[in-house]
Amino acid sequence: MKRAVFFLLPLMAGLSWAQQAPSDAPTPNGTIATVINFPVEKVLTPSVADLYCAGFVRKPEPRSNFVTGGTESPFNTNFSNGEAIYLHGKGYEVGQQYTIIRELQDPNRYELYPGQFAAMKAAGRPYEELARVRIIDTRPRMAIARIEFSCDSVAPGDLVIPFEEKQIVNFHPPLRFDRFALANGQATGRILLAKDFDSELGAGGTVYVNIGSNQGLKVGDFLRAERLAEAVTRDAVDSLSFKADAYEMTQNEPPLVNPSVLDRGHGPVIHTDQMPRRGVGEIVILGTTPTTATGMIVFSLEPVHVGDTVELDQQ
Repeated sequence: MKRAVFFLLPLMAGLSWAQQAPSDAPTPNGTIATVINFPVEKVLTPSVADLYCAGFVRKPEPRSNFVTGGTESPFNTNFSNGEAIYLHGKGYEVGQQYTIIRELQDPNRYELYPGQFAAMKAAGRPYEELARVRIIDTRPRMAIARIEFSCDSVAPGDLVIPFEEKQIVNFHPPLRFDRFALANGQATGRILLAKDFDSELGAGGTVYVNIGSNQGLKVGDFLRAERLAEAVTRDAVDSLSFKADAYEMTQNEPPLVNPSVLDRGHGPVIHTDQMPRRGVGEIVILGTTPTTATGMIVFSLEPVHVGDTVELDQQ
């Protein structure tokens, strides 16, 4: 009996592997689709919190309307769901909804890629979406609002802007992700910044790119996040790997990687700028401004970096 069991176990394992193993299939352009160059892309679906807590990058918002405190002020300076807060400014009416946002600054002040500070200055300011509130009463110089939904705690000085309903995002079924796809001629840009000033993100992470509605981008569009080997060689940390000797001890003529001067008598020359770009993930657009967009990473093969290039994906 034991022999029969031991015999069946490898057989069942083999059958299970055969069912799960992806089958190679030719694509319309004649290449072979495998899990290496065409992995199956199963995207995430943004939640309500993903939509309304995503934040954005845009030109500076007016500072005339802002939070001054709450019921327990001055003893309490952080407010969340269900609490009453006081809003300074004009134009408030009972029943109106507003969004509380915070203009951000990165305390680290470190460029994640060359030119990031200049690119951010051209794009605008980063803002965090903190809460949705409803006006429940008004006074001559202030309004009283109740926090109906919060992403983070609200503090005095946070800004108040009109509430805008977010558009629901439609998703495509699982598809083959062409990891080494050539440029398709669509709108291209770069990941300027990430939520919470992260530098590397996976599925579910929020990023901000430097292309928007002026380039035809709209909510629900998908962007491919791409990385070039040449871009890696310009990174202050990652480039250290390219400065190491790339050879095996048994090689008669080791190759030169990105040589500044081609030395005679050496082996082949490896040019990283000629290597194919590789797709690292897929981003769905949650919101746009004329020059920027907010996106959520819904699929990733490896960490997506701030500074990676993006391209509109029309598959």
